[in-house]
Amino acid sequence: MERGLLWLPLLAVFIGLTWAGWREYRKLQVYEDWAKDFERYKYDIYAALGQKGDRLTWGQPTVSGVINAQTLALSDLESLQLWVDGEQVRDEPPQGKMVTLALQLKGEKEPVTIPFTDARLAREWGNYLTQEWLQQHQEVEESSG
Repeated sequence: MERGLLWLPLLAVFIGLTWAGWREYRKLQVYEDWAKDFERYKYDIYAALGQKGDRLTWGQPTVSGVINAQTLALSDLESLQLWVDGEQVRDEPPQGKMVTLALQLKGEKEPVTIPFTDARLAREWGNYLTQEWLQQHQEVEESSG
């Protein structure tokens, strides 16, 4: 009987891990359905992010879908910065606990932040969005001038 009682906590841990794994798998399935509408997208435990044309959409992934979704137009963007552990990073980003891409919108005091788990991936997204933003401004200038 003592052996059975010793194995009981291990069984509880196994059931807990199975449940957590199932939830993450379900989140990924829901995310894959959500991401079909986008040209470029990313998923991690902090945020789902998708870009289609001029629109950037992000939100918190859950088992029932992406919640607290927000959308902005790249044309509304004034600047973009990468922050790691509360400090702005200009060069190659170090790995940190809190990585965010801060999007400063025209006419807004506070930037919109999108969390990332990987600083390298955040840097890639920042570079890509900056290129898209610059390309849009060049097209607008060429068509108006």
